[in-house]
Amino acid sequence: MTDADKSALEAAQQQMSLATAAARNLATTTKSPPQMQGITSRWLLKLLPWVEVSGGVYRVNRRLSYAVGDGRVTFTNVGAKVQVIPQELAELPMLRGFDDVETLAALAARFVQKDLAAGVVIVEAGKPADSICLIAHGKVERIGEGKYGDQSVLDVLADGDHFSYEAILEDNDLWEFTARTVTPCTVLTLEQRVFEELVAQSEALQRHLERFKARASKPRDKDGEAEIQLSAGHHGEQQLPGTFVDYELAPREYELSVAQTVLRIHTRVADLYNQPMNQTEEQLRLTIEALRERQEHELINSREIGLLHNADFSQRIHTRSGPPTPDDFDELLALVWKDPGFFLAHPRTIAAFGQECNRRGIYPEGVDVGGHEVPAWRGIPIFPCSKIPISEQRTSSVLLMRTGADKQGVVGLHQTGIPDEYQPSLSVRFMGINDKAILSYLVSVYYSAAVLVPDALAVLENAEIGRHS
Repeated sequence: MTDADKSALEAAQQQMSLATAAARNLATTTKSPPQMQGITSRWLLKLLPWVEVSGGVYRVNRRLSYAVGDGRVTFTNVGAKVQVIPQELAELPMLRGFDDVETLAALAARFVQKDLAAGVVIVEAGKPADSICLIAHGKVERIGEGKYGDQSVLDVLADGDHFSYEAILEDNDLWEFTARTVTPCTVLTLEQRVFEELVAQSEALQRHLERFKARASKPRDKDGEAEIQLSAGHHGEQQLPGTFVDYELAPREYELSVAQTVLRIHTRVADLYNQPMNQTEEQLRLTIEALRERQEHELINSREIGLLHNADFSQRIHTRSGPPTPDDFDELLALVWKDPGFFLAHPRTIAAFGQECNRRGIYPEGVDVGGHEVPAWRGIPIFPCSKIPISEQRTSSVLLMRTGADKQGVVGLHQTGIPDEYQPSLSVRFMGINDKAILSYLVSVYYSAAVLVPDALAVLENAEIGRHS
């Protein structure tokens, strides 16, 4: 290209008007408030009815219950060898409260490990019930015979579950069900003969079992509570039974938990950079959003107050096949059948449930909740909650709850009217200015949750997500 050609090209490309990059220097930009991806719908905080806790502690009084704990057992493993932790044997109802470490260690050492394939019968109905079985890993079905001879699945057991402690306490008992593995399982068993040998060697264990049998023999209702003697349908001048309602002597007390942080803002920023938005207010808004997210996370996952950890063991079930199915949701409804309020599940779990419905040709209708179209099952809304954890094995949980103190359900706990209150039960307290001209604000939110009676909350555990048929 000649010099003349270059000059002509440059003339053709010469700028004819003001460029937009320069024009922006004179323009006023339109700004959005600071955005935060971590903000979620926080349905649990919206749906829980909040009870005022003026003293900072909420005591849940209940009728006296003779039902002993039926918790889950924890195991350790070295390679393929699995052992039950001795102290965890106290989760068995007959050993609840027994703290003789040496005897528990002797019991734990005598459990025999069995590695079973899927479809293997562990115990068979009608055969002598002469052992305790602990499920270390895998899934087991309890199968019973119906009225007309058909076989039905009574329950699904998984990691940490056990059966049957009652059989080993009495002679000539027979298994009332058949236990069959659904997946490959690792099971630990203790024979009745071995158990009786250890009982004969420990006076402390003998006394403990006698006390357990005495408690088990006391009259109770179907919920395990101390029975109230009544009479109905009688005629004439029949002697009426006398009764009273006994209470728990040591009811559980819930203390309000707290989530806190210190918000720091430089005075120069707070003084000068407040148009068109107030910097302090925006910093505080996003800080409060983060605290509220943490509040919901703790209400679900905290080992002290979290709903996943406070659900009664009798109210926890496992999926029958792996992914969450309509059958599993029906099982949850059978556990919280007295006016169930809503399901709570991770969005991926809801998607997995929807896939199972699609696979079966079921298309449940949603319900309208405050202008939001929410998926539902049997008319009970299913709300998403990203705080419910997903394990490394791609499993999660589904919660179903009844809410409200008047319904003996699940309630949130808070205290309003606290000093420097900014929102209900949330305070923003000015802490001063340091020698670097930085303002500090203490932001605190107080909360807890209580399950008033066990059947107000049920959990579907180990629901597999991301499976493709």
